[in-house]
Amino acid sequence: MTKNLILCLSPKAGLLITGLISTTLLSGALFFQYVIGLAPCNLCMWQRWPHVLVMIFSLLGLVGIHPKKMLFLIFSAGIASTSLGIYHAGIEWQLWAGPSSCSLNIDPQDSISNITDQLLNTALMRCDEVPWALFGISMAGWNALISLDIVAASILALRKVVR
Repeated sequence: MTKNLILCLSPKAGLLITGLISTTLLSGALFFQYVIGLAPCNLCMWQRWPHVLVMIFSLLGLVGIHPKKMLFLIFSAGIASTSLGIYHAGIEWQLWAGPSSCSLNIDPQDSISNITDQLLNTALMRCDEVPWALFGISMAGWNALISLDIVAASILALRKVVR
């Protein structure tokens, strides 16, 4: 007699795991910024907001405020974080252009005035450069990969709620 093993997490475990993942990622980003001295670019800052939301939703769900709804919101924030990480990593790998506010896309045919304006309006920390990597994966790439764990944990916990 064999039974199909369906992975599920309790809602409480899902809320706790997702909250801990986001807390760890955000703490790591703040450590790199304030202890190591690695200034974040604009996209790096954008990637922090979904983790703040996951932490808030996790806490709300853990105290009993609509855990199922909080898990769905966590799932959505996890998708947003993964998407932002993929977008930022793609910019770093030169797969597509980044926002003009944090990438440098100089057209040699432009006038000196336009090039000067673009240089003055580009953020000090550029989004299209990789200031730190581990195993060839940038912080944006790691954020995308680890944010997938938030998505997976929220799905596994929602499966338990739906069953």
